Formats: sequence, structure tokens, C-alpha cells
Amino acid sequence: MTNATSADRPLIIAGKEYNSRLLVGSGKYRDLEQTRAATEASGADIITVAIRRVNIGQHANEPNLLDVVPPSRYTILPNTAGCYNAKDAVYTLQLARELLNGHNLVKLEVLGDEKTLFPNMPETLVAARELVRDGFDVMVYCSDDPIQARMLEDIGCAAIMPLASLIGSGMGILNPWNLSLIIEQSKVPVIVDAGVGTASDAAIAMELGCDGVLMNSAIAGAQDPVRMAGAMRLAVEAGREAYLAGRMPRRFAASPSSPMAGRI
Repeated sequence: MTNATSADRPLIIAGKEYNSRLLVGSGKYRDLEQTRAATEASGADIITVAIRRVNIGQHANEPNLLDVVPPSRYTILPNTAGCYNAKDAVYTLQLARELLNGHNLVKLEVLGDEKTLFPNMPETLVAARELVRDGFDVMVYCSDDPIQARMLEDIGCAAIMPLASLIGSGMGILNPWNLSLIIEQSKVPVIVDAGVGTASDAAIAMELGCDGVLMNSAIAGAQDPVRMAGAMRLAVEAGREAYLAGRMPRRFAASPSSPMAGRI
């Protein structure tokens, strides 16, 4: 077997290298022990945390997520889940920076409504500009619109994170053509965020050329989250290898697997 992984370039976000291209969330698990076990099985280096919902030290007498996913081992990526306007999102990430001792790498998501959890792109652009001006390294959840993605990159975002389908839907990648356009034009990492339902969805995202995949519900919502975390790790690795290997051309006609010359 060719060791293609050794020839791969690392995932680099805001100047830091990461070994894993799978990023995972920390919500919806049964308890902190299951969170720890699934995170470890995923092999992820980056763990995203919903600051408004998860205790990372703001409630001193309650269980702390950082006791099971310590910043000494993982890169904690605070996010703005539950924010519906730029003002709340910026405030939430400023709070996260205080709680994490000046940590600047953040995930921005500004939602449009509770039914779809679709990104509110006008408010996302406003928040992204303010956060970049304030020195944050912004990974940004966005629609799969190549024009909006380009605007976010021009603002200075560290990574573009288009949705595959609606958050928590598990519907997989609904518009691979738009994702391909974003991948083709982007000079910063493109990480699919939201909509992954099972391992094949993650593999397809990587085969398209995405730099990584972020997920939470697909792992935490599985019947066996720890086992699914391992499956997602393998799927991301397999999809990346297939992308680097280059798939065979698609044909509209059959082509025999064995040479026809000299047949009996």
C-alpha cells in the first residue's frame, strides 16, 4: 500500500497545522464521559463548543467540558450557536476569548430562524468584519453560495464553512456543484459544516476536495456514538486519500476490465 498520507499537505488554519481533517462538536452527548470517548475515537484535533450552552468555566460549580476535552490536548473552537444577529455573535466570542485566556480562533455562525437554522448571511458578514478587525481568526459557517463565500474570504476569514444541508438534518451533501465552485475559488480551507448524516457523506465531501468536515449530530445522534466517531474518522481519511489519488473518468459506455487483445 502506498503511504499517500505522508505525501499529503497538512490542514493549516490560521497558521497552525492539524493532523486530523475531522472537526467535531461537543453537544448532544449522554454525558461528559461519552463526549470524551467519542471525541477520542474521532481522532479530531479541533473541538467546537457552543459557548451559550456548554460550561467551559463560566459556571464554577457545574461540570466543565474542559475537564474531559482539555485545551492542552485539543484546540477548543468556541462557536456562536444560538445567535441570530451580529451583535450577539460578536459579544459571545468576546466572552469566549476571556474564558479561554485570549484564544482567537473562533467559529462564527449567525442563524436566520429556528425552523431552518440557515445562516443569516447579511448579519454573518457584519459580524465577520467586526471580529476580523478585532483580531479574531474567524472560521465561518455560511451558505453554499460561492459569491458569499468569496466575500467572507475577502474580509479575511481563516476558513470558509459552507453547509452541506440543514444543521442536524443528516441529509448529506445536497449541492455538490456549489461546493465544488467554492473549493475551486478559495485560498483558505473549505470545511463542510452541517448536514452530514453518515460516513459516506463525509467521504463524499472529502472526495470533492474539501479540506475538512465538521460534524456533531451525525456522531452524537448515532445509536453508538463512539463507534460512529471512529467510522467518521476512517471516512474522512478514505475520502481524502481518494481525492489525492484521483478518481477514474466517468464514461457513458462500458469498458472491459481485462484486455481484449489475444483473447481465446
